[in-house]
Amino acid sequence: MSKRKVIGSMSEWLGGLKDLFRRNKEESALRPAKAFVEHRIPLEERSIEELITEWKGFYQDIFGIRADFSNLQIPEKESGFNRLIIMAGGMTPQRLYDKCGELFPCWKFAGVTLDNLVTYSERTSKNDAYAIWVRDYVEADEEFRSLSADKIKAKNITTETLEERLLHELKYFRETGEHLDMENITICTGSRYSGGGVPAVSWVSGKLRIRTVPSALPAGVFRSRRVVY
Repeated sequence: MSKRKVIGSMSEWLGGLKDLFRRNKEESALRPAKAFVEHRIPLEERSIEELITEWKGFYQDIFGIRADFSNLQIPEKESGFNRLIIMAGGMTPQRLYDKCGELFPCWKFAGVTLDNLVTYSERTSKNDAYAIWVRDYVEADEEFRSLSADKIKAKNITTETLEERLLHELKYFRETGEHLDMENITICTGSRYSGGGVPAVSWVSGKLRIRTVPSALPAGVFRSRRVVY
């Protein structure tokens, strides 16, 4: 009896199967988004009620939870800030990172949980949901180019936390199938690691990457994302 020829190693076969599962999951997550983009109503033309309903659907579809927004306060909107971000109760850095990892490739600089690494954020949803407004830009705010986290803090500018940046990524991917910070890096000056470093997030070489930068370091590709809260 002749032996059947096996093409590729078991690890290659498993790797291909893993890629197939990932693609199927990404496509499943994007199906509602594709229909939404085809008939997209500009953000500024949607009512607060429509945006809140949209966020409820997002949490149901992506996290499998019924988000409680009964005590939610929507901050007053400023000109140019047309994307509403609603952080549901119980969202943590690691939980958001893990969800990103289910939908697209991700990498972080340390092998330990982000919930232990991030020891400070200006805002958290540990107790209840909250909302912020941000600019609907792919790249972080040009006006903060080369400003270090220390200078941002000295100017009392309110900017995205790591949690908000990861949720922003998830929502944007859900709507468009694309990613933020393709050319630059958002430094999440609203958060700090235990050692004093600042979370930095970007899309590089086909992955969402989270690294750390010194709070005093300015660089041409570093920018922050101002929020209205």
